[in-house]
Amino acid sequence: MIDKICVGEIVGVHGIKGEVKVKSFTEIDRNLESYGILSDQYQHQLEIKITGHSKELLRVKIKGIDDRNKAKEFIGCRLYAARNALPELKSKDEFYQADLIGLNVRLENGQNVGEVVGIYNFGAGEILELKISADNHKEMIPFTHEYVPEININDGYIIVHSVSMIFDRDDDFVI
Repeated sequence: MIDKICVGEIVGVHGIKGEVKVKSFTEIDRNLESYGILSDQYQHQLEIKITGHSKELLRVKIKGIDDRNKAKEFIGCRLYAARNALPELKSKDEFYQADLIGLNVRLENGQNVGEVVGIYNFGAGEILELKISADNHKEMIPFTHEYVPEININDGYIIVHSVSMIFDRDDDFVI
């Protein structure tokens, strides 16, 4: 089980006093500072304080960062919280998205066909990226009950209806 969960990403700066703009990946964005000291992908410890909102983003002050130029160095940093600092899951049907990465992908007949390698949201809903074992190509499928009828975190697999989507990899596309 993953011991750190990505809870946000620094996407810009705000003002001249070192504030950054953060896209929160949490259900309630303002909970970000309640998870204690966060770390970035380089294991730097970051103590944060939410100072406000800037459209759909949080304005955040990082302790020790007091000017815009230093704050710019943090753009692109992903913010991680210790798993034990996050809220307890309320039911066995709930999970953190990070728990999906690495799960086996099975068809409804039980055949293993690959593994989950990513989860994304480009604005129209969650998408799972799957690495198909047969030839190591990757496919993306909608992360909906229609395409993924079963998730079993404890046993390490998901069930999908199909990994052969709309496009044939041998097709030539002409625009």
